[in-house]
Amino acid sequence: MNGKRPYMDYPQYRAARRLVHECCNYDNGNCILLDNGEPCVCVQSISYSLLCRWFIVAVLPLDGKLEAALLHRADRKRCTECGGYFLPKSNRG
Repeated sequence: MNGKRPYMDYPQYRAARRLVHECCNYDNGNCILLDNGEPCVCVQSISYSLLCRWFIVAVLPLDGKLEAALLHRADRKRCTECGGYFLPKSNRG
């Protein structure tokens, strides 16, 4: 990331909430990774701007459009067909 904290709009937040359930550390709304004896709420399920490191590395790549929108805002391009954002894999627009 470029140092700026990404902020999700509502559709992005909903997409992230759906992805949270794919995380291996997610258990009934709590994060097993942050649990040190007491349940700790998963930050991905309650925040528009906080991004868990594990979520960024392991879960967010499952949704390429959301990953491009949140992490690669400067590098992303808009698809001329559907209007969605994507990360170019070559220099051929």
